[in-house]
Amino acid sequence: MTVPEIEASAVPEDGYLLDVREQDEWTAGHAPHAVHIPMTQIQGRLDEVPSERTVYVICRVGGRSMQVAAWLNRLGRDAVNVGGGMQSWEHAHRPMVSETGQPPFVA
Repeated sequence: MTVPEIEASAVPEDGYLLDVREQDEWTAGHAPHAVHIPMTQIQGRLDEVPSERTVYVICRVGGRSMQVAAWLNRLGRDAVNVGGGMQSWEHAHRPMVSETGQPPFVA
């Protein structure tokens, strides 16, 4: 199955962005309106992912998010991988926040 992919710069401002990185990665820096569900928890938290809209899945560089997007698509969801992950997000100068009070960065 081919997984649809989008550039970080093209993710809609109002898109549902699902960040599947680990807690320490999320804490260091993430998109302000992203929803955090680590890849290791996605199966048990599927009910938190909307089924009625496109889900843009992001991780650090795109590998984990590709796997999660493929899985969501197999379940009949509309999921798109964010190519290059948070590294591309940061490179595209998209907004980021941290949970530490320090400047955000991609860990």
